[in-house]
Amino acid sequence: MDKIYSHKETEDRIYKFWEEKGFFKPEVNPKGKPYSIILPPPNANAPLHFGHAMYVIEDILIRYRRMKGDSALWLPGADHAGFETQFVFEKNLQKTGKSRFDYDRDTLYKMIWDFVQSNRPIMENQLKKLGFSLDWSRKKFTLDPDIISIVYKTFKKLHDDGLVYRGYRLVNYCTFDGTSFSDLEVIHKEKESSLYFVKYFFEKGGGNISVATTRPETIIADVAVAVNPKDKRYKDLKGKNVINPITNERLPIIFDSSVDMEFGTGALKITPGHDPKDFEIAQRNNLKGESLIGFDGKIKEGKYKGLYAKQAREKVAEDLEKEGLIEKIEKIIHQAPVCYKCQNIIEPLLMEQWFVKMEPLAKPAMEALKKGEIKISPKRLEKVLSDFLENIRDWNISRQIVWGIRIPAFKNKKTGGWVVTEGEAPTGGDWEQDTDTFDTWFSSSQWPFATLQTTKPDDFERFYPTDVMETGYDILRWWVARMIMMGLYKTGKIPFRDVVLHGMVNDPKGLKMSKSKGNVVDPLEIVNEYGADALRFALIFGTGLGNDQAASLPKFQNARNFANKLWNMARFIEMNRIQNSKLKIQNSPKNKVDKDIINKVQNLVKDVTKDLDNYNFNFAAEKVYEFAWHEFADKYIEDVKKRIDSNSYAVLESSYLAILKLLHPFMPFITEEIYQKLNLGESIMVEKWPSAK
Repeated sequence: MDKIYSHKETEDRIYKFWEEKGFFKPEVNPKGKPYSIILPPPNANAPLHFGHAMYVIEDILIRYRRMKGDSALWLPGADHAGFETQFVFEKNLQKTGKSRFDYDRDTLYKMIWDFVQSNRPIMENQLKKLGFSLDWSRKKFTLDPDIISIVYKTFKKLHDDGLVYRGYRLVNYCTFDGTSFSDLEVIHKEKESSLYFVKYFFEKGGGNISVATTRPETIIADVAVAVNPKDKRYKDLKGKNVINPITNERLPIIFDSSVDMEFGTGALKITPGHDPKDFEIAQRNNLKGESLIGFDGKIKEGKYKGLYAKQAREKVAEDLEKEGLIEKIEKIIHQAPVCYKCQNIIEPLLMEQWFVKMEPLAKPAMEALKKGEIKISPKRLEKVLSDFLENIRDWNISRQIVWGIRIPAFKNKKTGGWVVTEGEAPTGGDWEQDTDTFDTWFSSSQWPFATLQTTKPDDFERFYPTDVMETGYDILRWWVARMIMMGLYKTGKIPFRDVVLHGMVNDPKGLKMSKSKGNVVDPLEIVNEYGADALRFALIFGTGLGNDQAASLPKFQNARNFANKLWNMARFIEMNRIQNSKLKIQNSPKNKVDKDIINKVQNLVKDVTKDLDNYNFNFAAEKVYEFAWHEFADKYIEDVKKRIDSNSYAVLESSYLAILKLLHPFMPFITEEIYQKLNLGESIMVEKWPSAK
């Protein structure tokens, strides 16, 4: 063995060896118990980020289960990532002085397709660099024709069952990116705004009621003023009307218990075309309204037509002040809705969209959770999932983008009626397909069953439900909850038995990584510097499941030092094997130190096995680390050096082999290299997990 272990000369060679031998396929243990994990598909549009390195948890489980004799499948895939990909592609277009509006739909789609296909191999190669033992013979893409066919069938079934409807409702719209979003994709950021107290004069009898608003530009679209029926200040206003301070139209004063008596004056202007709460109040009171702001972010009509909302706000406020209609202006800090991607303000706008009725889908999911059919680790996050399911809202699945799965709904040009199909255009009549595409989360909510139904014969029957869904806690509601609901709806079975959630990987200072902040750490740079094993081990060591962590350079250095320590242990064994090449291994050691190390190894095997079964990956890693470095290297090897013989050598080698096996799921490359250098067998990947007698 070389004096120093070189990850750069080892890792690619070993991964190629594993692939060529077919060790990643479940068929390596054809008679084993089926065990499956579906890889959360990374976006096909860009290289991996540090969050993807947390796939190491799944690789640990898969390698562990293979060694336990299971027929273990880890199925890879890639996500077309509709809006995300189009956003990235458009940023590239901007660098060339172009935009999406310079191309027709088909041309733009083809350009994005080529862009994705050029990036996808980069992402897949990075997964290999990290040592992830995925069965590449079964890889899937969310835009594979057979996947699209399943998505179409699901949409048609939902529609036929009355769970999909087309509604004219208020949606979250980004006027910059030109698409709507579901509630989950809207984030809220603290923002300082002006709170304008505007006078609405009574239609009769003189006097006025002051209404506080941060959006005076929408006053034109007001349909009422609402107060809380419990508010004693306004108990005598029943049946009265006020005058719109801009249009001079009559507005009714209505009573609704959802009005916050503590905000502003306790009087709320109702603009159903621009505020979700206003929309709900208007519906309860049989009031209709329209959106004053268009999809381009500009005022559509009236004296402020053509102004962007922010420009109109300033102009309206100026005009109201001139008329003496502003009582006062206060500065407030409030939570403003913004686009999670471009950070521009989200504009609630009325538009026709396809919605999924979620309550009927959420009930079976909630039942499965309550019965323990699906278990969440760490358990504290179970409440996040149950709260989401219990308070679920209908899901807007329409997106006004080109890149993605186009919605198979067709409108009759003469009658205006809609027909939903499984992808094919209706016959007879003049039909036009909806230009919208599905929300990416709609197609990916079907990922567990869609992949297994389209890979190899009998995969679905053997591997569904899958055993584990492992992902970041940040998409528990976005993705995990929806997969549970859709899996139960479409297959009648839960999609996975256990949900395992890891935390976020932040920069070395503990701050969230962001390209705009310039603090992104490339996981492949860490691999190049310290080795994939060091990266993998450092991400697990010292961090409990579900907890955030920093991409700490000292941790990577320490993990690399541990790899070097393992290598030096192997060199000692190899040198003594050469010197004692004719010694026979005996099973009954007489030396007390030898007996003790055997017992300690067996206890270690018990503990690590239990930790892995309970998803306590950090405990398992820490126990093997402490034992290998301090108990085995510092104590046992130092003792054996003085008295090497056939008995002690047998204990030395067998104990070290057990340590290698326990470490293999965490540090696959160096354990494989040592295993082969010591001529212990064909591959550690096909070794059996050590048993504790």
